[in-house]
Amino acid sequence: MSQLGTLYLLPVPLGEDSFNAVIPADVRAKAQTLTHFIVEAPKTARAMLKLFETPHELRSLSMHELNEHTKDDELAALLAPLLAGHDVGLMSEAGCPGVADPGANLIRLAHSRQIRVAPLVGPSSILLALMASGANGQKFRFNGYLPSEPAARIDAIRKLENDSRQNHQAEIFIETPYRNGALFESLTNTLKAQTLLTVARDLTTADELTASYPVSQWKHQSPPDLHKRPTVFVIYAG
Repeated sequence: MSQLGTLYLLPVPLGEDSFNAVIPADVRAKAQTLTHFIVEAPKTARAMLKLFETPHELRSLSMHELNEHTKDDELAALLAPLLAGHDVGLMSEAGCPGVADPGANLIRLAHSRQIRVAPLVGPSSILLALMASGANGQKFRFNGYLPSEPAARIDAIRKLENDSRQNHQAEIFIETPYRNGALFESLTNTLKAQTLLTVARDLTTADELTASYPVSQWKHQSPPDLHKRPTVFVIYAG
């Protein structure tokens, strides 16, 4: 039986203009050795690998798709190169694989097959937002996406605020970028005046904005431009 390959969790920048600032040299060097990849979208993955300065012809690279449409019974086939002894890079569209990313199920399956999983250092918008928020960094929860339907969204916001107050923990969540404005409006209209609300937009890029104020202060200034821009939200009522 051949030696198993390693599944490298290969981070990518949150914006192309920040590549040199957020991707360490040893991560770039490892990416340059890989010829097998599991990616969300091959076109954007190839563009990112150009930034990594892969020495291989982009057309020659083996790319298999893993995204929100991938079925559970299709995951095992993605491990075939690893079982054959090839190292494989798992790439998200932005940030770190396996965090708010469809790669988690594949990672779990790789562990069950005794395949080594190696996370590489890179930017996580979730942790960067928490770091900059001033909220409790010792106790926090990532909640993914809130409901898109307005009434359900308001109910979810109230529950998160109550949980934050009772448990003294930061509550972190994201939204589909074109709905950011609606979410921000719901937050400022629903949260109590003293609750801390952090907005972290376009992190690590030239257009980065991180602002953290009580809701009462947000209501006395112009809302930030969040439309179609990747944003992480943090609330803290502890």
